Amino acid sequence: MSAGWLASAGVGAANVFLTLALAPLGEGIIRKVTARMQSRQGPPLLQPYYDLLKLLGKEDIESGESPVVQRLAALLALGTTLSLAVLIPIGGRVPLAGRGDAILLVYMITVCGVATLLAGLAAGSPYAVVGVSRGMMSMLTLEPILVVVVIASAVRAGSLGLPAVLAAPLWTAPSGIPASGLVLLVVMLLALQAFVERVPFDIAEAETEIMEGALVEYSGPKLALFKYARSVRLLVYASLLVALFSPLGRSWDYPFGILATLGQVLVLVLLVTLVGATHARYRIDQALRYYGALLATAVVGLTLVIAGY
Repeated sequence: MSAGWLASAGVGAANVFLTLALAPLGEGIIRKVTARMQSRQGPPLLQPYYDLLKLLGKEDIESGESPVVQRLAALLALGTTLSLAVLIPIGGRVPLAGRGDAILLVYMITVCGVATLLAGLAAGSPYAVVGVSRGMMSMLTLEPILVVVVIASAVRAGSLGLPAVLAAPLWTAPSGIPASGLVLLVVMLLALQAFVERVPFDIAEAETEIMEGALVEYSGPKLALFKYARSVRLLVYASLLVALFSPLGRSWDYPFGILATLGQVLVLVLLVTLVGATHARYRIDQALRYYGALLATAVVGLTLVIAGY
C-alpha cells in the first residue's frame, strides 16, 4: 500500500471524525440563533450533544412492522451520510486518493434519502406513510437539481473523477466568473434549505401535522442515529457547496484551509437558520413548484456550461 494512499485514507478518516464532532454543533447554532431572533433565551449550544447521548442511553423499543429493516435503515442513514464525508474535501484534498467519482457522489446522496423512506415504510404507521409519500415526491423533484449541477461541474472539468470535478469548480474561467457558474450557484443556494430538510421545506417531517413524519414510530438509539444523520447532512451539503463554488482557502496550508472551509460552512448554516426562522412551512404542492423552477434554472445553467459561457 503506497504512502500516498495511506495519507489520503488518513484525510478521509479525519473528515469523518471532524464531521461527527461538529455536526451536532451546527444544530445547536441553528437552535440558539433561531431563539435569539424570536427574543428567546434558547437552549445551550451543546444541547444537541446531550439529546443524542440521552437517546442513545434509552431502551431500544421495537414497535414497527419490520424491526430488522428499521435497524438497517437507521444504520444506513448515518453510514451513507458519513461516506459522503470521505468523498468531499473539508479544507484539503479529496480523500481516498480520488477513488470516487461524481456518479458515486450522487448515488450516496440519494441512498441517504432512501434510508429515511425505508424507515417510514418499515414502521407501518399511517403518519409515517404520509411522511414517506411527501418525502418521495420531494426527492423525485429535488435530487435532479443536484444531478444537473454535478454534471455541469463534470462537463467543465472534462472528467467524472471527483478530484477533477472539485478542482475545476464552476466559478473558474479564463475570462472571469462565467454566467453558468453564477446561475448554478444561485440554484444551489436556493435549494440548500430543501436539501437539508429545514423550514420551510421540512414537509416530510412536519411536526405540527404528522408528528415527525417517517420517524414517528422511532425512539431511543435508532432515533439518535437518524437525528445524527440529519445533522451530518447539513455539514456535508454545506461543504459540498463550498467545494463546488468557493475558491477561498483552497491553496492554504493546514490548518488554515480547514478553518476557511468551516468558516464558509458556518455562513451557510446561518443562512439556513435565517430562512428557517423567517418563513412558514410550504405546502407540498408549493414546494414541488419551487423545485421545478429550480430544476429548469439548473438546466439553463448546464446549457450555458456546454455552450462555453
